[in-house]
Amino acid sequence: MKAFKDLVEWLKQAITEGEQFHLDYAAESSEFVRFNHAKVRQAGQVQQASVNLKLINDGRHADLGITLAGDPEVDRQRLAESLQQLRETLPLLPKDPYLLLNHTAWQNSSEQAQALPDLDQVLGEISQGAQGFDLVGIYAAGPISRGFASSSGAFGWHQANSFNFDFSLFHANGEAVKASYAGDAWDSAAFAQRLQQAREQLEFLGRPLHTLAPGQYRAYLAPAAMEEIIGMLAWGGFSAQAIASKGSPLQRLYAGDQALSPLVDMSEQITASLSPAFSRDGYPRSDVTLVANGQAQGQLVNSRSAAEYDLSTNGASADESPSALQMAAGSLAQADILKQLGTGLYISNLWYLNYSDQPAARLTGMTRFATFWVQDGEIKAPVSTMRFDDSVYQLLGSQLEALTAERELLLSASTYGERNTSSNLLPGALVKRLTLTL
Repeated sequence: MKAFKDLVEWLKQAITEGEQFHLDYAAESSEFVRFNHAKVRQAGQVQQASVNLKLINDGRHADLGITLAGDPEVDRQRLAESLQQLRETLPLLPKDPYLLLNHTAWQNSSEQAQALPDLDQVLGEISQGAQGFDLVGIYAAGPISRGFASSSGAFGWHQANSFNFDFSLFHANGEAVKASYAGDAWDSAAFAQRLQQAREQLEFLGRPLHTLAPGQYRAYLAPAAMEEIIGMLAWGGFSAQAIASKGSPLQRLYAGDQALSPLVDMSEQITASLSPAFSRDGYPRSDVTLVANGQAQGQLVNSRSAAEYDLSTNGASADESPSALQMAAGSLAQADILKQLGTGLYISNLWYLNYSDQPAARLTGMTRFATFWVQDGEIKAPVSTMRFDDSVYQLLGSQLEALTAERELLLSASTYGERNTSSNLLPGALVKRLTLTL
């Protein structure tokens, strides 16, 4: 934090009259371990830090990203050169009619410093639990830091420790079970249980495939499958800009023309999440109830949408997608899932999702990895890859029978450029009818 504060103080002295700045900071200190055939194949550490400088003057603004060297003198020089480059750029730009600055000198600091497990302990438990299995995966762990400061005196700091073990178990026939275990506190018993569940599912993949005809089937969607559905909805579904311009896939929900099941409650739960409680636009972020009892409630509003549509911003990101989405749990116990499903599909994962009819929130996609045919409460056989096509107003609406009491924390496994802080806390869903098309 000190290195960031020093840059902020230097910048405050360097700007001239009429100039304003935002300085956004991102850093991580991460361990990465890659596994293949249940053995460590590659291990390393990544330490990096960067800032994004936004210079504002007379309604014009421009940004520049800077990689930090960790040497105060070098970093100040890089910041000075960037400041001069932005000064030369601003006169070439038009004024931004939707620039809405926050001049409040807010302060926000959060450090979730719960100790992560020793790497030797993690490697030992993975090695022991995967003994005799073909495990492939990546373990990523370490602190992630985010910061924000403005010339108006606002200052935010966020640091959180987290880990994410994203892995697959492969059968000799080439089929696989995909799973993950993530969070901020390693629980050996919980990890062992997660791995045991994957091993049990792997055994069923050795049975002959059960072929299904296109049609409608009872189905259980595991949290990882639910994440794919929720992820599609996150692309504009709760966005104030998309709703105002009639482009949201949940337009009919927000218009009151459609509803989800009363079992469905969804919120952007920033509090105690891995995401910072402030935005890159310089606004504090708050918890937002998105759906309550199946009815649309709040929406995600960034500063540009607030300016364009005369709304109040709640610190949403530029794309107005949730970064810490939670879906309320239900009452279906984990141990009762197969019994309550009875006869139908157990779907562990989905992929290749897209909209087949976006205004109707109708999705299509493929089953993936461990999808099983269940008969009379018992897994009988794996199911060949199938395509589904169904509306969210069916899956999470009229056809939703129950949600699980247990929820799974699913952290983004993205490491493109840097580790991602996005997360979803989701239950599994039992649906009366899922439509398979081929």
